[in-house]
Amino acid sequence: MTFQPPALDRAAELREEPGAVERLRSEPGTRAIVVRDGRVRVVESALLRVSADAVGEATWALLGRDQDGTVLLLAAAPPENDALDTAPDEIWLGLRDLGGRIDRLESELLVEAIAIAGWLRDASFCPTCGGGTELRQAGWSRRCLVCGREHFPRTDPAVIVAVESRDGERLLLGANANWGGRMYSCFAGFTEAGESLESTVHREIEEESGVRLSALRYISSQPWPFPRSLMIGFRAVVDDESEALADGEEIVDVRWFTREEIGSALAGDGPVGLPGPASIARALIVDWYEGRE
Repeated sequence: MTFQPPALDRAAELREEPGAVERLRSEPGTRAIVVRDGRVRVVESALLRVSADAVGEATWALLGRDQDGTVLLLAAAPPENDALDTAPDEIWLGLRDLGGRIDRLESELLVEAIAIAGWLRDASFCPTCGGGTELRQAGWSRRCLVCGREHFPRTDPAVIVAVESRDGERLLLGANANWGGRMYSCFAGFTEAGESLESTVHREIEEESGVRLSALRYISSQPWPFPRSLMIGFRAVVDDESEALADGEEIVDVRWFTREEIGSALAGDGPVGLPGPASIARALIVDWYEGRE
């Protein structure tokens, strides 16, 4: 994994301009990324940019500026938008479909667009009093029309951990009950109220696999808009390998894998399935397999 600055200019200064989205929609040079049911239109490994007047019914927000300076808007379209029905089904793709097939800028755009579209769809009412809200800050905040409170898109932190043996030659993975035991992955869980990320890692690993950790370090993170998670990736070393035991509820099996077994699984040759290329879980596994520090 790499540590890189953002590829997308989110043009945050435009969010403070009253009526910015309406003004930008009327400008012929503005382009829109359309999201419908968590999917976008993709052509030749790039998100399709269209003129704002070609979208039809939608809820709008500012995404930022393209590499050439073009302003990009989000158009969160309802499923029944007739103006979009002429687009072939096969070019409507989601985050899991695209995996590692698009570059960093397109990936940032995709995740941002899906995340904000989900918030625009699901957060129409104030969680404090239930009143209706109005969009502000170019689609990045909502103000309650009843109690006046301001609300913003939420991001829920979750840890995800690649657990290795003390000699670094084996990786401990778990099979989630939701996968029917067919796929193994890194251990993950949400941070609870009042809990640090480090405490979350120790708690989740002990709850799900029974092991305690002797070392822990941060690796990288990945926004995961299903619906609003931020996956925060760690590598950890176990204290006692003999204690590994699945909790039997969320995790139905835990297993130590050798480097050879992980290499075969990454190649699709077994012994088990691993997460797809769109996930930080696979990136953590690949980093361990390739011996990256």
